[in-house]
Order: sequence, then structure tokens, then C-alpha cells
Amino acid sequence: MLMKLSQAIRGLRLRAACRRGQNTVEYLLMLTVVVAVVLLVGAFLKNKMPGVLNMILEKISGAAGGM
Repeated sequence: MLMKLSQAIRGLRLRAACRRGQNTVEYLLMLTVVVAVVLLVGAFLKNKMPGVLNMILEKISGAAGGM
């Protein structure tokens, strides 16, 4: 009985250790996806932002000139 209990505990520890490694891989994959999305959005905004910033600056200048 004691032998079976110790084998069961050892089996649970091995499963927990394997699961811990799996969690690490899952978190790294999620981090990779998040970084890729941020880089893609950054590249998209880099092309679009100068035009948007110029438009905002023109509207602010126009509003300030009208005062």
C-alpha cells in the first residue's frame, strides 16, 4: 500500500513537472504572437502617422489662427 502511494506521488510530480514546461512554451508562444501583432501595428502606424499628425497640426493651427 505504501509503495503504491509513493509511486502515485512520484507520478503526480512527474506530470506536474511536464505541465510546468508546457505552460512555459504556451506563454512564450503567446508572447511571440503579441510581439508580432505590436510590430505589425507599429509598421502600419509608421506609414500612416505622419499624415495624421500633419492633419491634426493644421487643424490646431487653423483653430488658433481663427481666434
